[in-house]
Amino acid sequence: MPSKKRYSLFTVFWVVAAINIFFFILGYAISRFVKTPDVKAATEQAFTLKYLLKQCISIAFQTLFFYFSLNYYNRCMMRRERAVAYIAFSVAAFAVCFGYFLVLHYGFPEVANSAIDNKNGIGIYIVSYCLSAVFFTGIALLLAYLNNLRDEKQQRKILEAQKLQLEVDKSQANFKFLKSQINPHFLHNTLNFLYAKSLPYSAELSEGILTLSDIMRYALNEATGADDKAPLKDEIEHVRNVIKINQLRFSNNLHVNFEVQGVVNGAEIIPFVLITIVENAFKHGDLQKPDQPIDIKLVIEHNRLYFYCRNKKKSGPKEISTGLGLDNIRNRLDFAYGSNYKLLIKDEAEFYTTELTIDTL
Repeated sequence: MPSKKRYSLFTVFWVVAAINIFFFILGYAISRFVKTPDVKAATEQAFTLKYLLKQCISIAFQTLFFYFSLNYYNRCMMRRERAVAYIAFSVAAFAVCFGYFLVLHYGFPEVANSAIDNKNGIGIYIVSYCLSAVFFTGIALLLAYLNNLRDEKQQRKILEAQKLQLEVDKSQANFKFLKSQINPHFLHNTLNFLYAKSLPYSAELSEGILTLSDIMRYALNEATGADDKAPLKDEIEHVRNVIKINQLRFSNNLHVNFEVQGVVNGAEIIPFVLITIVENAFKHGDLQKPDQPIDIKLVIEHNRLYFYCRNKKKSGPKEISTGLGLDNIRNRLDFAYGSNYKLLIKDEAEFYTTELTIDTL
């Protein structure tokens, strides 16, 4: 990569030409409104062959100057060169610019210059040409630095995305390995057998086994890749099943408000996102007070999802957290939706609130 040109000659030429044309048009427009002898003399020269030749030489010089300086500075930054390399080239670039301005001054003298030459001599031009040379060299260094900074930022994003992809691939491989160790048909058949056997003895037990069967079927059969998505209605049904199984565990003494608004048919979402948030609330929340239930709300509007979950914290011992976790959920959301989502977590003294907004499902 260090030997490759970061800036092509063709691109630099068109950018330099466009800037020169812009300032030429701007200066000509201003001259139409400013009526002074010096401006009038400069305007009369604007369309002479000599002036146009001077502009062509200027564009050619600026194109070559920025082409070589930008690429040199960029190469120095990529190689992490020492300051002496920048200083040496900057001095050389300054000398080239200064020499160019002097040659241009004597090769293409302007009518308006004679009055200034008689009063102040060449001194004023030397100062202005020095400043112009410093400006040209500084602009080249600044542009190369900003572009290099942008390239490094983009490279970091690519590396982070690759790292996240490796983590997702590893998690997916581990999950697939786990699934391969479980025969889904055997598991479902066994649960169905237990469900049938428990019907005569306990309706609550049989309902729990059936709900567990549905949960296991969703967990084993749904896609788990970061790019794969599951129907939103299935994710909602999975949330309802988890609420049901927890209610059975606590003899239906948990207080849960679950509200769904909007049309969910046809919408898709990466799986196990909503359920992880809900499971976190069940594990660490106090849900046995009627006046402080867990509030779960899902709103779908114009392919935009809003999910809200709020629970009161437990005051006693807490369950050990297992599963994907909110950090992993955030990483998966980053990978699947980029900047099109927002996950807000509010951890208060007594309450824990999670809000998820996905702008485009």
